[in-house]
Amino acid sequence: MGKKYWAVFYFLFFVIAGKSQSSNNGRIQELFDFGWKFHYGDIANGQNPSLNDADWTTLNIPHDFQINQPWDSASGGARGFKKMGVGWYRKSFNADPSWKGQKVLLDFEGIMLTGEAWLNGHPIGETDYGYLGFGADITNLIKYDSTNVLAVRASTGKRNGSRWYTGGGLFRDVHLIVKNPISVARHGIYITTPQINKEEASVAIQIGIDGIRNKSYDLNIEAEIFDAAGNKVAETHLPAPQRNKLHTVEAKLPMVKVLNPKLWSCETPNLYTARLSLVLDGKVIDRVQQQFGIRTIEFSKDFGFKLNGKKVFIKGIANHDDLGAVGVAAYQTAIAREMDTLKAYGFNAIRTSHNPYSSTFLRLADEKGLLIIDELYDKWSNDDYWAGSKPWTSIWYQNEIEWLKRDRNHPSVILWSFGNELQMREDFAGFPTEDWGVTTYRIMNVLAKRYDSTRKTTVAMFPARAGAIGKTDPDFDIKIFPPELATVTEVSSFNYRWKNYPDYLKHAPDMNIFQSEASTNELTAPYFGMNREKMIGLAYWGAISYWGESNGWPKKGWDFSFFDHALNAYPQAYLIKSIFKEEPLVHIAVQGTAADSITWNDIVVGRNNVQSNWNWEAGRKYNIYTYTNAEQVELFVNGKSIGIRKNEGTGDKQNVILWKDVVYQPGEIVAVARNNGKEVARHQLKTTGKAVALKLVAENNNWTADGMSLNYIKVYAVDKNGARVYNVSPEAVTFSVTGAAKLLAVDNGDQYSDELFDQPVRKLHNGFAMCILRADQKPGAVSIRVNAPGLKGSTLLLATH
Repeated sequence: MGKKYWAVFYFLFFVIAGKSQSSNNGRIQELFDFGWKFHYGDIANGQNPSLNDADWTTLNIPHDFQINQPWDSASGGARGFKKMGVGWYRKSFNADPSWKGQKVLLDFEGIMLTGEAWLNGHPIGETDYGYLGFGADITNLIKYDSTNVLAVRASTGKRNGSRWYTGGGLFRDVHLIVKNPISVARHGIYITTPQINKEEASVAIQIGIDGIRNKSYDLNIEAEIFDAAGNKVAETHLPAPQRNKLHTVEAKLPMVKVLNPKLWSCETPNLYTARLSLVLDGKVIDRVQQQFGIRTIEFSKDFGFKLNGKKVFIKGIANHDDLGAVGVAAYQTAIAREMDTLKAYGFNAIRTSHNPYSSTFLRLADEKGLLIIDELYDKWSNDDYWAGSKPWTSIWYQNEIEWLKRDRNHPSVILWSFGNELQMREDFAGFPTEDWGVTTYRIMNVLAKRYDSTRKTTVAMFPARAGAIGKTDPDFDIKIFPPELATVTEVSSFNYRWKNYPDYLKHAPDMNIFQSEASTNELTAPYFGMNREKMIGLAYWGAISYWGESNGWPKKGWDFSFFDHALNAYPQAYLIKSIFKEEPLVHIAVQGTAADSITWNDIVVGRNNVQSNWNWEAGRKYNIYTYTNAEQVELFVNGKSIGIRKNEGTGDKQNVILWKDVVYQPGEIVAVARNNGKEVARHQLKTTGKAVALKLVAENNNWTADGMSLNYIKVYAVDKNGARVYNVSPEAVTFSVTGAAKLLAVDNGDQYSDELFDQPVRKLHNGFAMCILRADQKPGAVSIRVNAPGLKGSTLLLATH
């Protein structure tokens, strides 16, 4: 049998097997991300099935329609110099006759910034706060004798509806679900582990069931628990409640024991899977699976935070959720790439500022062992900076319920945060109770405990004092009292102002403090300035560059960071690595231009403009920094020592050694770090020759042909020895891609560029550019060719499988 026929055989085998498995489980869940039509701009009756969309763009989601709209200096830097707009999406599909008699639903994970959906011209749902999704029952609207048309209208909303870049469109997954009318409810599983020791762990499972309201069925609930290797380690069952009058009936199964549990932690993110089956008259009619972790979390003013009984200091970032050149489109590869980068530099946590991130993000955090401070809102406002299409006070609770039920099974989530920069203005406090949001918080906390009693809650404070006294108030440095709201939250989160925490504790000694935002400009000072034995930890604000919140055209966003938006590490990232990781480290940084800083939210922010390369102006003096966690460093230029210096700085100079006015000479510079006189680390920079060629490097060597996986292909300008050249003239690189993948975006990490990401041309920035490819749904070969004037081109051959 030829290869072609074997391929057909295997395809049919897996399709038939897949359908059989879905039928036996009583549920079909299909990713609905492929084959959409898109139109930018509002149109009348875009939901009309008879509308001719033949000339619309064909694309797959996730998709951010705003990221490739032209940069517009008049649109303002807060939302990334992009105009506000509307995008329409349509998808045509045929219904399988086997769906008849079943419940058919569509599940939208989010529509940015707000959105509405129709099927065959009938409204089926909307999201008033695009960071959260909704389920739509289309059972009575679907057609079996003709094509169905699904339409979605997405709007970026008003210009002041957000303080940062939001993107626009179907930026997260859509699923089609076919299930029995008697079935597990949406987000209906809740798993907790109330008692854990080395020998055994108790697992409590709660299930929500639809379709049995006021009924008496012979329905049984069966739960099985499997370890990561697929071994069944526990099971339990329960007859379903009868004649319950609630629309969704909740049932708690008898608690089970998992012997010798493998705990979830940052170092060992062990996961278990619970398989829940509904059995009616002896037949499985619905089955779902839910991953979870076995771990304990504790918060206390005496030790801050413990995971599995062990003190852990949060070493995190607080960032917006865009992913560089793909905007806010929630690609798994892009998210995983970001997480892997952070972990490599010693970060162990992410605060989802200031909105829920995608389900994919949380699943990956579970798998990779990252701690998540899960945040729901920015301000509690009906007007300024509110990203919803309806007043906050009218829909806050619906969002909170959706958020809690969606995220509560993730072991990575350790803390719920209800909002950000509270107690700066009275109209940002939610309900008008004249107590700076204390009552609003308490109401939200009661609701949170209804859906999850295992985690504490918090809100992040603006860097102000009690009574919203800000930096410009004459009492700011006199009345150093903590904000009233921070004294009642279960965890007290403060943006910045770490120097004032001891004063705050004098007035409210029971506070357990988390620095929810730390300034990158202060480098290591926020970390060393905290009481790390008793406090929870910190999250560096904007540690990865993001779109929006620009301090001026032509810069397109925030770049006071440790990584650029392409995830290239600035030298300061190695400084942070030196405090976050124990392994010995030294890294050289050369200051080529003056530092950049501004005052932002009453805090001085900025970044020292340094580079790690050794191509400068001969004879000119430069300041050299060596970042290290070793006791001392010796610096050599072309083999000659220019001295030995101790690592004895304090505050923002800790782990930083400055070497002033070092005369640049072509050749090499070497830093040797020592402890007790013994070398523990070294870093070397060499002068490179003229750039003569382009070099291609692929990140993803296990590229899946699933239509979703991305591959980041880096392009470097190199000299005749293959060494990267930073100061090459910014030549335009042309990308050509053929085969089983499509060019999704190009980038170079430059926040000042006016180029768009969906074009096959990009200038080099610091000798770097890259392209992002999206795999097709069928495996095959992929060829990438790059060319640039004056440089030898390069071709890279890859394959998806």
